[in-house]
Amino acid sequence: MRILHMLLVVLFLMLQGAAAQLFPRLNNPCLMQNGLCFRGICRRPYYWIGTCSNGYSCCKRGWRS
Repeated sequence: MRILHMLLVVLFLMLQGAAAQLFPRLNNPCLMQNGLCFRGICRRPYYWIGTCSNGYSCCKRGWRS
């Protein structure tokens, strides 16, 4: 009976890891704002909206382009 409980725990952990790979946007605030991470400054037609987790600039495409 204890083995069944351990198997359920392992199955739960595997499903939790698979869900994180299917939905990577949920962990990245830049992507949640429809932005992209660029090294350096944002160039036209993009404008700066924040900083990515790796230190890059989070840029979003301008509304006119």
